Amino acid sequence: MNPMQKRLDTILSSKQETNAKLQMICQLLHDEFEHFNWVGFYFKNGDKDELKLGPYVGAATDHTIIPYGKGVCGQVAVSNETMLVNDVHEESNYLACSIETKAEIVVPIFKNGVNIGQIDIDSHYKDSITAEDKALLEDLMTKVAEIL
Repeated sequence: MNPMQKRLDTILSSKQETNAKLQMICQLLHDEFEHFNWVGFYFKNGDKDELKLGPYVGAATDHTIIPYGKGVCGQVAVSNETMLVNDVHEESNYLACSIETKAEIVVPIFKNGVNIGQIDIDSHYKDSITAEDKALLEDLMTKVAEIL
């Protein structure tokens, strides 16, 4: 287990309440990965086909509610698959949160086989999100599902 995974596991197993743990995860990823400029969680908004913003670290966003199918987050809510966009300007269904965002990764969270939310990470650097980042985040979302 690498040091980052160990730090994330320490947060997940702490006695903090769930939203505090999610906030701490956002903060750690934001602080330790230079190319992670915005890190946040979105969750299914009740029985509506939309996502609602949860804990996050980074610039404030107007996108507190995202309809299913809209933008990268909305597409992941429908596809149930991780989506890595190396250049957001080449993505036709992109929902711009910041003019500085160049790349984005969204990883779904499954609880009992149901997509209940996701982590969304924006980068100010094109082609900056690696396969290692993707693997770490997918593993992390499996563990996050266990505390939700």
